[in-house]
Amino acid sequence: MPKIIPPEILLKGYSRGIFPMSESRNDEDVEWFSARQRGVIPIDQFKVSSNVRRLIRQGRYDCRVNQSFRKVIEECATRESTWISELIINSFEVLHLAGHAHSVEIYNRENKLVGGLYGVTLGAAFFGESMFKVEKEADKVALWHCHRILESNEFELWDTQFYTNHLAQFGCTEIPAVEYDVLLMNALQKDCEFKLP
Repeated sequence: MPKIIPPEILLKGYSRGIFPMSESRNDEDVEWFSARQRGVIPIDQFKVSSNVRRLIRQGRYDCRVNQSFRKVIEECATRESTWISELIINSFEVLHLAGHAHSVEIYNRENKLVGGLYGVTLGAAFFGESMFKVEKEADKVALWHCHRILESNEFELWDTQFYTNHLAQFGCTEIPAVEYDVLLMNALQKDCEFKLP
């Protein structure tokens, strides 16, 4: 049986505002991280480009949730430099089976998985982990659907862990750790279901 980080250890970490990362795909261990400045997307301030909205209106892609979780996380790990190791893949698959890790999947008209993202839920918090695309804008379409899920199910915290210029285009902002801790504590007091509206 492959080595895993037990789900209860992962959830305890997330409840304390820390998250695991490996050094590389072949790393057999993880380090736990936090951030003095935390990246979050305020759910009421999410935005995408008009081009992404047009793709959604055209119905070019189909969105599904939790149908191909392992495939999504493996696609997220398929890049030159990655912090997603086999240990993380196996651990998060078990966390998914326990109902706390979820994938948003984007399929094209040929029913091929072409984009998606995955993350962890705990209470009313969603911790976004990684996303991928193999067709133009498919990752952004996944983010749009993820926002719909979080908004419609009354999630309170969308944690991106780190702030990046790429995430800024979707409304990501940076807040001090002390402010983040309050948002996290409040979000953990409520239960939300991660499902399509």
